[in-house]
Amino acid sequence: MSWGTELWDQFDNLEKHTQWGIDVLEKYIKFVKERTEIELSYAKQLRNLSKKYQPKKNSKEEEEYRYTSTRAFLATLNEMNDYAGQHEVISENMTSLITAELTRYVQELKQERKSHFHDGRKAQQHIETCWKQLEASKRRFERDCKEADRAQQYFEKMDADINVTKADVEKARQQAQLRHQMAEDSKAEYSSTLQKFNSEQHEHYYTHIPNIFQKIQEMEERRIVRIGESMKTFAEVDRQVIPIIGKCLDEITKAAESVDHKNDSQMVIEAFKSGFEPPGDVDFEDFTQPMKRTVSESSLSNSRGDGKSEPKFGSKSKGKLWPFIKKNKIIETLLGTKSPKQQKEPLSHRFNEFMTSKPKIHCFRSLKRGGAGPEDFSNLPPEQRRKKLQQKVDELNRDIQKEMDSRDALTKMKDVYIKNPQMGDAASVDHRLAELGQNIEKLRLEVQKFEGWLAEVEGRLPARSEQSRRQSGVYEAQNASGVNSCAQDRESSPDGSYTEEQSQETEMKVPATDFDDEFDDEEPLPTIGTCKALYTFEGQNEGTISVAEGEMLYVIEEDKGDGWTRIRRNEDEEGYVPTSYVEVYLDKNAKDVHKPLQKISE
Repeated sequence: MSWGTELWDQFDNLEKHTQWGIDVLEKYIKFVKERTEIELSYAKQLRNLSKKYQPKKNSKEEEEYRYTSTRAFLATLNEMNDYAGQHEVISENMTSLITAELTRYVQELKQERKSHFHDGRKAQQHIETCWKQLEASKRRFERDCKEADRAQQYFEKMDADINVTKADVEKARQQAQLRHQMAEDSKAEYSSTLQKFNSEQHEHYYTHIPNIFQKIQEMEERRIVRIGESMKTFAEVDRQVIPIIGKCLDEITKAAESVDHKNDSQMVIEAFKSGFEPPGDVDFEDFTQPMKRTVSESSLSNSRGDGKSEPKFGSKSKGKLWPFIKKNKIIETLLGTKSPKQQKEPLSHRFNEFMTSKPKIHCFRSLKRGGAGPEDFSNLPPEQRRKKLQQKVDELNRDIQKEMDSRDALTKMKDVYIKNPQMGDAASVDHRLAELGQNIEKLRLEVQKFEGWLAEVEGRLPARSEQSRRQSGVYEAQNASGVNSCAQDRESSPDGSYTEEQSQETEMKVPATDFDDEFDDEEPLPTIGTCKALYTFEGQNEGTISVAEGEMLYVIEEDKGDGWTRIRRNEDEEGYVPTSYVEVYLDKNAKDVHKPLQKISE
């Protein structure tokens, strides 16, 4: 089927149809363009979503991503980022393979269509011109025939009239002949024009128009094929990324399957395990039997009298300023070392003198521990301290390796400079080599220091399986050591935490009754039993006492749930040690502070 033969008279309709085809193509281009914009927007939103939930660097969130569930979530976020990238690929491919190509093709199609219809209009104009020429020749022939007819009739009339002169008749005859000749010429011209028009018309409708319409038909068919191919490409672009998207989804599934609840539970244990032992049963304090009453933190006993303990505070119950040190120990620390004279004075009297002789106390300003803690991490429980020390040792070893690699590289460079002086001055790297050597030496000293602390911790934790049965004395002692910094404007809240004080200076107001009641002249506490040191403990902090493994000592105050036991070596040497470091043998009838130690068979 050919448009040239079947639609020879539908020039205008073909023009409208081809324009509609171009409009359809442009509409499809617009559709694909909007699809690419949607894909880009979707990819951008996916990337922003993935970025929003990514852990921030150097934040607590980053530490949380060591669990399998959070690592799986992080893998999901990364895969979603790749998933978004595939949508960007879809957008790019559709833009380059469909939108750009079709846009260029539409421009070419418009030019081609314009050319074909220009040729068709030109052919139409030519046939119309031929038709006009034919009509003009026909009208001229008709007019000449009519004029010749009238001239002939006039000649015959003149020839029949006897009153007309012969000259007039001759003139009429010549005029009739002239008109007749003109009619013959017009006839010949009309006949020639008619033949030419018929020839042009035949060529127009059977040659020119079919050719033009055939070209238009081919152009339209190419447009239809092109839009079909574009739709196929539209689907192929999506299909090409399906395997990669499938891999992303497979990775998400794999990450989900890697979630191990048992492992996460174990990691929680490793992250928060302190190594402390749960507190034991609280002893019953029988207030009806003062002789057997255990000395509490709110009472004082006199071991030099008849053995009867005299309660000082009744039912008073006051919180501690520090978790493991008594109030009197704190005040002693504030007041400093006692002179022989002061040892005989009541503690409350010494404290009042201290308050009146010095400016308003600044030492109870709080110190917020927002910065770095102690270098040896002694503020942490034993297990956490061991982990932190191990991490620090590993970090320092990595730094040493980096410095050594840099030194090796500079050494090689120096050798090259020595062999090829034109490449550089070998002496220029000596300074840097010396710096690297000093840095390595410093780092090694740091490693030795931290390894010493680590060995100390691990020495106190003989078996990894028994860590829950050991408590680090350094942890509690460090909490107590906050007292020492009180002279540098420090204070601690009752719960052991540190807070930043708002005001520039805070006056410490202490009711006189508290000190009159609670800080009277201390009497030596009676012994309530003996103990054997299971491990060596270095009592480096105020209120603690050093003990050696296997040493036998007196117990003068039991552990009240804070992890510390108060012991005495002799009349002048007493202090606190971690309860887990000693094995206590209570003897409530023991009252004599000078009673010799009996060897305890195990």
